[in-house]
Amino acid sequence: MPRKTSPATGRHRITRRTKIATGGLALALAVGGIVVATTAGRTGEASADPADASFFLDIAKVPSGVNVNKAQQQKGARGTFTVDCGRNENQHFNPDNFIAQPGIKNGAQHLHDYVGNLSTNADSNNKSLAKAGTTCKNGDKSAYFWPVVRIDTGEEDENPPATQPDRAGSAKDKASTQVDCPDVASKLPDVPDQAMDEVNRNLDLLDKQIDEANARIAKGDLKTPQDVQNAVVGPLKDKRAATIDRIAIAIGRRATKPTDLGGLAACVLKQNGQGGLDNGGQNGTGQAGELPGVNDQNEVAGNDGEIQRVRSATITFTSGGANKVVAMPQFLRILYGDAKQSTNGPANARPSWTCTGFEDRLTDHYPICPQGSRVERIHAFPNCWDGKNIDSANHRTHIVFADQRGKCPQGFKNVPQLVIKLVYDIPHDIQVKGQYKVDAFPQESHNPRSDHDDFANVMGQRLMNQVVNCINTGKRCTQ
Repeated sequence: MPRKTSPATGRHRITRRTKIATGGLALALAVGGIVVATTAGRTGEASADPADASFFLDIAKVPSGVNVNKAQQQKGARGTFTVDCGRNENQHFNPDNFIAQPGIKNGAQHLHDYVGNLSTNADSNNKSLAKAGTTCKNGDKSAYFWPVVRIDTGEEDENPPATQPDRAGSAKDKASTQVDCPDVASKLPDVPDQAMDEVNRNLDLLDKQIDEANARIAKGDLKTPQDVQNAVVGPLKDKRAATIDRIAIAIGRRATKPTDLGGLAACVLKQNGQGGLDNGGQNGTGQAGELPGVNDQNEVAGNDGEIQRVRSATITFTSGGANKVVAMPQFLRILYGDAKQSTNGPANARPSWTCTGFEDRLTDHYPICPQGSRVERIHAFPNCWDGKNIDSANHRTHIVFADQRGKCPQGFKNVPQLVIKLVYDIPHDIQVKGQYKVDAFPQESHNPRSDHDDFANVMGQRLMNQVVNCINTGKRCTQ
């Protein structure tokens, strides 16, 4: 008989089906019945899909204090900014990753759980993300996504398919011409409290000016690049210059007036993801393609079982131990962990697992929690930005971790550190039996060390300025 699931658990019911194999790849049996194959970076299918029993560990056996990030939060600026983006109640799932594998549908080969931006898929780009709606209560359009956790008992359950975002709309946005303008908020010095309202109004105006310029281009009556330059790009520069000057004057009334903002007025044109100011960013410039994807029951490449909706998803920006942070640029991409740690090695993999009430310790095993405690994942992202690039070829070198003192490498700047905490209602007997697992690339065999998380900053400049102000002034802001 199928195991009955209470609606209160928030689980999604899944039917066990034949696993989807990646076409054209050989499969090989390994000790213990695990099937794994890789060819040219593409993965095969794990035919034995439960997580190995050795991946599970009693949280009581993890030494107290094994959470460097929590110790860092006791240093530096003590403010925080927390945003409520829900628990993916609208069931936004897909096996894409527009950061690591742009343009490749089902390129992740495991299902992602999304909150924030409603449009996120393989074809997402800056324009499509900025146009989309969001689940975040404060209007933050950032994309936050991580692999789902499933319960796998081998029993059959039923579930409707996940919702899929509009791929055609994203592809159309990617191909369109749009203006690409330098970020201003990330270049501002500390903004005095007395000047904050005026600065924020003008940051809002900068975003509005970009939206109006793109809307003018989208009308399609400007026939040549020179027409666009004369009618849109040139006037936009003049508007931005005046707005940026008002920001500098507002700051100068209460502190030292910044004199290095004038170069941020000029914008350039970008088409099909090319020709903008992305500075090495792989923003939707990947080749189009598609790997075998989700079947009609949300299973993909050996990942099956009941998807567990998070009980809570807490998204908080902190100082990461720094005395002061500066704004992230809009559209900054950041990865946490390593989805292919078995191939890439341990350098980027990080212990992410714990139990509620035991957050002073993290483990790279699936935790077995005591009665009354819940399974928890904690993802603390890199927080030292190179000051120029919103992405890099390997999606890592443009933003790295601060050291244990909260200090960045030379030439890098402390930006707000994103910390995502995910809590699950995994029954105690399921934990003890080793019957839960994270979705993963097939070669990872659901190793908890492959846990990872992805983020693209789509906050408006005003909102990011609020994040910085809350952190640097020690406020505890919740939106």
